Amino acid sequence: MSEGKYSEFIPGKSHLKQLYVRIILFVFGRAFQAGYKSDRDIKAEFDSLPSDFLFDLCVMPSGPHMLVGRDKSGRIKYMGSRLKPGLKPSLAMKVKNIQSAFTMFTFSESTTIASARNRLVVEGELKYAMSMVRVMNLLEVYLLPKPVAKRGVKRYPVWSQLGPLRKYTGRILLYLRLITG
Repeated sequence: MSEGKYSEFIPGKSHLKQLYVRIILFVFGRAFQAGYKSDRDIKAEFDSLPSDFLFDLCVMPSGPHMLVGRDKSGRIKYMGSRLKPGLKPSLAMKVKNIQSAFTMFTFSESTTIASARNRLVVEGELKYAMSMVRVMNLLEVYLLPKPVAKRGVKRYPVWSQLGPLRKYTGRILLYLRLITG
């Protein structure tokens, strides 16, 4: 059999998965910004990072992006979904394909499991990546109901089991700031 008889199979794009991941990255980008204002642990993580820090979470090869970094006044801002020319992120976490991103963002597997299954590529310093994973885990705990969040994080935080006042107050503040900016 010759190869010339058969046409090449090119998989189609999954527009619904692409849309879902784009929406989740938008919500998470806004949640980073709101979490910085609402939660002391998230603020401490970001304050330990350099003043010119820029975080890019994206889907390869050309999927959606989420850019979070410091603005000129030093506050954490969601900077949209397009990397401006000449701007180099301090940390880039790239999900290898849309299916892997969909699996991660439907919270079927945690970031650590995705990393172990070789679904992520990290460009930048390891300490920055660990800080961002800790922030994402806290945001998942705040944004998601407990049964869903337990699947999305490696360990569900003890403080949220012991301190419902902090959890629910933080959740309400995060949701309000997520909506209002």
